[in-house]
Order: sequence, then structure tokens, then C-alpha cells
Amino acid sequence: MDAQSSIRIIGGKWRSRKVSFMTKEGLRPTPDRVRETLFNWLAPYIVDAKCLDLFAGSGVLSFEALSRGAASAVALENDSECCKQILNNKEILQAHHLEVLNKNSLDWLQTPRFHADIIFVDPPYKQQILFEVLDLIAANKWIAPQGLVYFEQDKPVSVEQLPEHWSIWRSSKAGKVYFYLALSGAE
Repeated sequence: MDAQSSIRIIGGKWRSRKVSFMTKEGLRPTPDRVRETLFNWLAPYIVDAKCLDLFAGSGVLSFEALSRGAASAVALENDSECCKQILNNKEILQAHHLEVLNKNSLDWLQTPRFHADIIFVDPPYKQQILFEVLDLIAANKWIAPQGLVYFEQDKPVSVEQLPEHWSIWRSSKAGKVYFYLALSGAE
């Protein structure tokens, strides 16, 4: 059986509350330092935003967004045990505006269902599918025009690797993690 660990929510109404998650190979919740920087970047945009959290893992990015005033979040996670843990945390926090789906993000992105204002993309590094996911987001119009897409990777990314009309708005590095906030272009 997989062990459990926890990570704290940094800001907002659930500040300092802990979110439990399954300790599994390849599951690496976004560290506090990275989340703090990310949500400082997102502060002017997070209130009332519709968020989509792909490859949710622990769900901490969704919980952090909702804690800071996002209107809603949809968290997709392919691993059923991780999904159950996110649902358990949802119940504990009474995160009524979180929808948790036990789905494969790549499959789910094939059919557009809504426009998100902010999308979190953190696939397992070893799968090397980041750019495929970003291309699906752009091609199927998952992100609202001028929406923000957060992604991270274990190697640097250049703007030429992003979908057409996207730009890197913010970027940083913490340890071995390169993380970015991209701005989707107008249609």
C-alpha cells in the first residue's frame, strides 16, 4: 500500500490547512516555494477565475486556487487512488466548487467542454507529453483568449516550443524545476 504525506495550502481562506496525498512514484506536488511564486503572479487574476487542473496529483493547485477566490476548479487525475484522496480533501475542506474527475487528461482534452481562465499543466516529466498537452489546449480552445497557462518541467522551455500566439509571461526556476506562466494569444 502507498504511504500518505501532506502539503500545506499557502494562502487564502484555507491558509495553513494540510492536504493529504498518496506517496507514489512520479507524484511530486508543486513545492511551497513554487506555489507561492505562482500564486503571487496570479493574484490579480485568480478571483472568480474558472480553473482547470490537469494531471492534478495531490490536487493542491486546485485547492490553492479555490482558497484564494477562484470561482471553480476542475481537477483531472488518472490514478484512482489519488482521485479518491482529492475527493477526501474536498470533503474535509468543503470545497464545493471543485469537480474531481478520474480521467486521462490527454483523452479528455480531445473534446472541448468549456473555456478556462487559468489552466495548470504538470504532467509526469518522464512521459514527455507537455508540448502535446499545450497543443491540445490551444487547438481545442480550452483556454480563454488572454488566459493563463501554468506549466512546469525539468528542463528549460523556449517560446518557440509553445502554441502559436502564446507568449511566456513569467518564468522562474526552483531547484530542478523550471516553471512558467504563459499567456494565450487573442483569437
